[in-house]
Amino acid sequence: MARYEELTIDQGTDVSLDLYLTQADGSPKDLTGFSVAAKMSTRYDVRDSDKIPFEAYVMVPPTDGIVNLYLTNAVTDALNNRRKYVYDVEISYVDSDQNSIVERVLEGLVTITPSVT
Repeated sequence: MARYEELTIDQGTDVSLDLYLTQADGSPKDLTGFSVAAKMSTRYDVRDSDKIPFEAYVMVPPTDGIVNLYLTNAVTDALNNRRKYVYDVEISYVDSDQNSIVERVLEGLVTITPSVT
């Protein structure tokens, strides 16, 4: 089950978030061979082309279990500060039987704080 977090993003700024993924015992999750995807949207049921992707990476070394999410200032400047957004983050890998295994690790709401400058 994914963890739920509400995020606040300042409109017109670069945003970088590090997620520290851990096992049940608190040790870092080994993300070797994993990929990561993250998107946000005004609603869950919009077309994929209307979703806003984060740049999302597994940090090196992958054994540290760190994922980075990034939005440029141009992307955050285009966000509507009168709306809330929903988002989620998924990690995935291909198992030995060539099945794609996907796990949602984080989800929640995003609030955009308006920019004056």
